[in-house]
Parts: sequence; structure tokens; C-alpha cells
Amino acid sequence: AGLEAMPPVERGPLWGVPFAVKDNIDAAPLPTTAACPEFSYEPTVSAVAVQRLLDAGAILIGKTNLDQFATGLVGVRTPYGVARNPFDPAFVPGGSSSGSAVAVAAGLVSFALGTDTAGSGRVPAAFNNIVGLKPTKGLIPTSGLVPACRSLDCISIFALTAADAAAVLDVAGGYEPADPFSRPVTQRPDRGFDGLVLGLPQPEQRLFFGDTAAEALYAAAISRAVALGARLVEVDLAPFLETASLLYAGPWVAERAAAVGRFLAANPDALWPTTRSVILTAERFNAVDAFEGSYRLAELARATAPVWEQIDALLLPTAPTIYRVAELEA
Repeated sequence: AGLEAMPPVERGPLWGVPFAVKDNIDAAPLPTTAACPEFSYEPTVSAVAVQRLLDAGAILIGKTNLDQFATGLVGVRTPYGVARNPFDPAFVPGGSSSGSAVAVAAGLVSFALGTDTAGSGRVPAAFNNIVGLKPTKGLIPTSGLVPACRSLDCISIFALTAADAAAVLDVAGGYEPADPFSRPVTQRPDRGFDGLVLGLPQPEQRLFFGDTAAEALYAAAISRAVALGARLVEVDLAPFLETASLLYAGPWVAERAAAVGRFLAANPDALWPTTRSVILTAERFNAVDAFEGSYRLAELARATAPVWEQIDALLLPTAPTIYRVAELEA
């Protein structure tokens, strides 16, 4: 009734559109748990991104499940049960934003917010056959987000189409002076595939772990891009892959301890076992390791820079394959 009574001039661009929010993002007065009951708290204000969506007329339906503290790409590391993949519940939903992806894929909401630090938005989107948009870091303010790796975290968007995701980004994105990681927004180029130059991994770098169906889908995507007018260039992914290894096996793991280390120290039995073991690997690293990691990251950034002089974007498989829940539990 409140929405219907609102004068048309006051109806925002998302007026009446239902959405959900990953439960590591504040949406007052709903509790924020990050999939850890002992961590739960009740925020007094919503995250900046959530409030912008509400102000635009979107309707918050509820919060969604996740890999605890956004640690994982599988969607099964949670005491609240596994969000079921709507296509086949035997398979993982992907994570860490499992519930947000499932809610959109199952038609419960029109879009959802998740997070993406290293794939937590794009992987569950792929596993649920929807669009997952990871904006450039700082494009959507992260104020009101429980950090995973605070210097890298992004609030991501799940939608049924790229156009829907872009419409949500237009509302949720934008500079927020109170957020130290926010940045001014530059105009997005409005262009199609015609004339776009896309980078592909070298053949030996296209890993699918024996999943011939995933390999065929990637080949089909390449053919579709060419049919739309794109030009293809093979690039060496090695420096990009080494950059990823810094995040998963390097000192950036310690940033997860910076986010929840004090809570873990005070509540050692509160965390999911796999989550606890991942965060505790931070104990292997010290400040010297962090500086040396930052130096190597700068070298890798310089090594990848020439690639962007050749191409407009990389066209990559989101994930090489998908696994069954039972396989992960084993």
C-alpha cells in the first residue's frame, strides 16, 4: 500500500522490485551473521549500497546464506545448511554468495547483492546460470560490509540479465566520501561486441579438469563472441595466475585474520572447521612477508600492463568445472 500511495514522481528507478542481500552486508534491522550464529549482531543502519537500493524503491525480501565469513567458493561451509542448486541439488551452489545466486535463479527475487573478493560473486552466478557482476573495486561502497579481505572486497550483483545488473549498478554504485575505499565513478563506455578485442588464454592454460561439457560451453562462448564481431588474441595468463596465487597462498590470507581474528581468538569453536583452518594460515606470515608480497604484486601488475594495450577484455571460463556436495563433504 505504501508503494502504491507514492506519487509517480517519487517512484525510483527500482520501484517495487524485490531483492535479497547476502548476510555479511548490513540491512537494518535484520541481523547480520556472516553465517556464524555467535558473531550475529543487529545493525542500526543499512549498508550504503542497500540504503541506495531502498531509496530507489526496491523491496528487501530478506538475507541470504553464504560460506561462513565469505571464505570459500563452494557454498557448503555454513551451519545454516546448504543453499540448494535449483538445477540439481546434488551439485554445489557455488560460493561464497550461495544464497543470493540461488534466490535469483529460483525466481524468489529479481536481483540480489553478494560479495566478490576472489570469485564469490561470479562463481555462484555461473553455477546457477545467471549473471554475476563484480564491479571494479570501490565502485560500490563497501561501508556496512563484514570484511573478508577489506582492501580487495567488492559488493557484487546477481541478476537474470546483464541489463538488469547494470540498472542495479547505476543505483548502488557511486562515490561515498565516508568510505575510505570508495572512488569516483567514471562514465562506462557504451559499446557492443563489434570491434571488441578479447584476450583468450593460451591453449595449454585452458584447464577444465576433464570436464568436457565445460570446455564445450567455453568454446561456444568464444564462437558467439566472434559471431557478434569480436576479434580474438591469445595472451599469456601466467602473471595473472601468479597474482591469484598471492591471494590464496600468500600473505593476503592474513587479511582475513585482520577482519575476524579477534573474534576467532575469543570464540575458537564458533567457526566452521574449514573456515577456521583457512584463517589460521595467517599465522605463517609476518609483516616482512606482506611487504615482499606487495613488491611482487607491483611487478606482476607491470608484467600484465602490456596485455591491456592489446585487448579490451579477457574472455575466461568463470570456473573450470562444478562439483557435487557429496564430493566436497568427503
